[in-house]
Amino acid sequence: MSAPSVGRRLITVGHLHGAFGVRGEINLESYTVPEQAIARYRPWVLRDVRGNERDCGEVKVRKGGKGLVVLIAGIEDRDAAEALRGTEVLVPRTALPPPAPGEYYWVDLEGLRVVNLDGIDLGKVSYLFNTGANDVLVVVGIRERMIPFLQSDVVRSVNFETGVLTVDWDPEF
Repeated sequence: MSAPSVGRRLITVGHLHGAFGVRGEINLESYTVPEQAIARYRPWVLRDVRGNERDCGEVKVRKGGKGLVVLIAGIEDRDAAEALRGTEVLVPRTALPPPAPGEYYWVDLEGLRVVNLDGIDLGKVSYLFNTGANDVLVVVGIRERMIPFLQSDVVRSVNFETGVLTVDWDPEF
């Protein structure tokens, strides 16, 4: 494994949760839909809990008892696998397929300027999270706002050319 290339925009697609068995396999939580799609995206970059990144060589992903299991080239025993506990799996943004019309990768929304229907600037999208009921935009400007990502009800338009996301949102809320 080598150091990753500088300048790539990386997207977190999964998380390693520790050893599976004694042969170097690792429990893998996939953030992709469907979860097995994580195996299609390459190359993988591993980011450890300290933030250190390294390119990952060959990987083999299979279905395990309670999720996915991955075998990473060079990881050959339980101790080496366990040492990767907490590691994030990232891929270059360019490795992902284009989203369907009206769908967005969260990372593509981060950094967009958010304005309401009256043109009032509410700040920029810092990040998104899921509540179980819906996704939420965290918008940071003069203050932080949490705005539900509900297309047509709240989110009226996303324009990547201008870098603006327009919302139906009261600036006082």
